Amino acid sequence: MEDEDAVIFDLQFPVTAAVLWNAWTNPVTILQWFGSDPAGEGCNATMDVRKGGNFSITFRDGDGTQHTCIGTYMYVDPLRKLHFSWQWKSEPGDRSFVTLLLRPAGDSTWMHFEHAGFGKASAHNYATGWQSTFSKLEELLAKTNKAD
Repeated sequence: MEDEDAVIFDLQFPVTAAVLWNAWTNPVTILQWFGSDPAGEGCNATMDVRKGGNFSITFRDGDGTQHTCIGTYMYVDPLRKLHFSWQWKSEPGDRSFVTLLLRPAGDSTWMHFEHAGFGKASAHNYATGWQSTFSKLEELLAKTNKAD
């Protein structure tokens, strides 16, 4: 779902909240799924997952174009909630905010995701980008679930 200033997804993943939390907070794991291009790949991630900590994630599209997003964690409640600022290195000054809520549901976890405050300033199509990114996350978690 998208309006002018927010993209919201409510998704269920067949993994525990701990596995999903790890996918969002472990630099090695996030590089395995982050980025909207299905042919893309993660390049580098640094993540200091604590209130006031910063992150930087760089990924490359299939055509070789690199993207880096940066931000600061504003609220961290392990296995439950992440709230952080979001900015593209290529779009300085255009800051928005992401909120992630996790809710266990038996052997799976519901994820409520909201990216808000970007308005029309960004050149990125967040609805399409996040949808594609979450498809990659779903594929990774399905493999993780089979390995257990």
